[in-house]
Amino acid sequence: MAPARAATSPALSHYRKKRDFLVTPEPAPSASSPSADDQNLSFVVQKHWAGRLHYDFRLELDGVMLSWAVPKGPCYDPKEKRMAIHVEDHPVEYSSFEGKIPPGQYGAGTVLVWDRGTWEPVGDPQEGLKAGKLVFRLHGEKLAGLWELVRIAKPEDKQDAWMLFKKRDEWARPLAEYDVIKALPDSVVTRPLGHVEEREPKAPRRERSDDTEIDLSAAVSAPLPAKLEPQLATLATSLPTSGDWIAEAKLDGYRLLARVDKGRARLMTRGGQDWTKKLKGLAAEVEKLPVENAWLDGEIAVLKDGLPNFAALQDAIDAAANRDIVYFLFDLPYVDGKDFRRVPLWARRARLSRLLENAGDRIRFSQDFAAPPAQVFEAAAGLGLEGLMLKRRDAPYEAGRTQTWLKAKCRLRQEFVICGFTARADKDGEIGSMLLGYYAGDKLHDAGSVGTGWDARAARDLWARLAPLEADAEPFDVTVARQRRWSRRAAGSERWVRPELVAEVEFADWTADGLIRQASFKGLRTDKPASRVVREGGKTQVPSPQPRLKITHPERVVDPSTGITKADLVHYYASVAEWMLPHLQARPLAMVRAPEGLAGELFFQKHADRTGMPGLTAHDRALWPRHPPLLTVDTTDALLSAAQMNVVEFHTWNSTVRKLDKPDRVIFDLDPGEDVKWGRVQEAALLVQTLLSELGLDAWLKTSGGKGLHVVVPLTPRLDYASVKAFSQAFVRHLAKTIPERFSATTGAANRIGKVYVDYLRNGMGQTTAAAFSARARPDMGVSMPVSWDQLTELKSGAQWTVQTAREYLSFQTQDPWAAYWSAAQSLASAIKRLK
Repeated sequence: MAPARAATSPALSHYRKKRDFLVTPEPAPSASSPSADDQNLSFVVQKHWAGRLHYDFRLELDGVMLSWAVPKGPCYDPKEKRMAIHVEDHPVEYSSFEGKIPPGQYGAGTVLVWDRGTWEPVGDPQEGLKAGKLVFRLHGEKLAGLWELVRIAKPEDKQDAWMLFKKRDEWARPLAEYDVIKALPDSVVTRPLGHVEEREPKAPRRERSDDTEIDLSAAVSAPLPAKLEPQLATLATSLPTSGDWIAEAKLDGYRLLARVDKGRARLMTRGGQDWTKKLKGLAAEVEKLPVENAWLDGEIAVLKDGLPNFAALQDAIDAAANRDIVYFLFDLPYVDGKDFRRVPLWARRARLSRLLENAGDRIRFSQDFAAPPAQVFEAAAGLGLEGLMLKRRDAPYEAGRTQTWLKAKCRLRQEFVICGFTARADKDGEIGSMLLGYYAGDKLHDAGSVGTGWDARAARDLWARLAPLEADAEPFDVTVARQRRWSRRAAGSERWVRPELVAEVEFADWTADGLIRQASFKGLRTDKPASRVVREGGKTQVPSPQPRLKITHPERVVDPSTGITKADLVHYYASVAEWMLPHLQARPLAMVRAPEGLAGELFFQKHADRTGMPGLTAHDRALWPRHPPLLTVDTTDALLSAAQMNVVEFHTWNSTVRKLDKPDRVIFDLDPGEDVKWGRVQEAALLVQTLLSELGLDAWLKTSGGKGLHVVVPLTPRLDYASVKAFSQAFVRHLAKTIPERFSATTGAANRIGKVYVDYLRNGMGQTTAAAFSARARPDMGVSMPVSWDQLTELKSGAQWTVQTAREYLSFQTQDPWAAYWSAAQSLASAIKRLK
């Protein structure tokens, strides 16, 4: 056991002297730092932006964190020796610190936890430190294997300089093949990966099914909890591509927890309703399990042809005899005096599996699948399952919604509040359609209607349930205009009800207006209150496999001014693909190609030609008659395929292929003329935003990657290009007329000297603008970066971020400044009238 070192010892005195803990959020050392045995010594690598980027490499020893500043960060290539400056020891508490150190404080800037885990010294670490040669093994989320620190400082040197490098072992990899700094730039706190040795085992991982290998050491002796708030899953927008996940089928049923106290079982819904009397037979089956006290977590379902059927489950619950209901158990938070909530998921499930070995057919273990999530997801979709549950293998059981449990949906499906109904064939007694809503905060939003999914008997039953709830007025706080309720064929015959009942509905998609399409009723939900029904996301996207694109001529220099190579450009696009693809998908585009680099000939490509780019989608010529087929970039593979073929810039239309002639945005490109200082450009952007706001339009901001800024206004795709372009032209002319000393509405360099030209021409049919995150084919290779309006005053130029710096900037961002952009549905109708 390594002895604890008092925090007031000289080891941390330098740390204290350099910081004012009344100002900085960095942790002050506690009275004594925790001790650790040699098997559980922690390490952390913190990414620190303090004027310039560097990495702080810290190893726990003798109650403190030995610390080195590594400017370039760690590297898996043994040939790469990275400078490491030995700095003051830090308290162990510092290992979890993420945040901003205020200006004026030592190390002012932003800190994130880039990697974390445990380390093992090879030999005596104290002797190694004295000798200036420390060899150790890392077990982190990004770093693994043998590493070495060697002192290179001379006695007269002011800095205690060392070198950090990778030892040759099974983990070593050439830098040209793998740069861990660029490949994994983000915080492991906000984007946990799990141990790299688990994700990418260099030897077969040992199965852990025997009792002797089930690690229950984190269990705590405790009395049976009176209540247990269940762990909930977060809807996944895409499947995880890294980390160790357990995949289970997402069952089409009701969540149910069982509390066993002295052998007697109570069955509780997710919302805390006691369903024991309703499911007496199932409770009796639970009581047969070999436990005295327990909390069991699972889902009840009814199987038809081997698959869960929600309607059949509802019929079974309502029936007196409900022996068709099967209880699928997937977790064991507590059993026989032991609280398992801090025990890793895999161990809880292993213990649960053994508990259910002799259970009957009505109590079953929810099996997981030993295959990559994407493969299991495709199989689930093919079988017609609702989706998958993905759970971190090492995760504890935590109350409420978490990121360690994800739900991945094969089909769009969720609960809606029933807000009204219409009669079938205008005759009372049977439901013809139901009018639906959902809550956003305390506001009830219109969501459209559902008119299928029930037979005549169910239609009468629904009428009987809804008629007593009739109200005089519609309950919506936020409605969609009547003429936009295209799905309501019986508009005007609505009968409104108090928003108390909840329906489960499957549907094809959300319209731009915020209504559901092609909906089908699946049943009523009695386990969830209407007040908790919110809008969920869309179908989970299956990520493309991690691309293994062979880059031809990776050493070719694209930008002579910086030395950026083709490999750098391709790796940049790979690193920003998840941010960039939403701005590219389904949008026709034009690409700027530079086969000989920026010093050679540049040319636009808008259509498919003889130079193939595997993965790009070439659309039917009928989409835009009398023009060659349009191209879209819809996947990571397509993006990298284009970059491999020397594409530098990606420019997109203002509409998607689904509604090619109806733009869903209008863009104002602020292009400064000669001698216009940057402050004038910032002022121009603010004035544009102010006028748009006065017209009732919200706008989003991004840098152009060049000299100016882009102001983007999302629209409901209703008007044609001619109307949208006419609005943008009128808007710009109004600006130039109102503030002629600041703005120009006329093309040509001579017309914009000392002024900002606001380009409205990009809003015409077939016109394009550089996409968010696109690099620009200019010296330094600036990047078009989405930013918030609050950041406007902090911007230094329209090319503030480049191919070399953009991804590092993104790794420090905790909020998406454009998060609300995708759900903003705005009409130009009112703005056009006001502008006239």
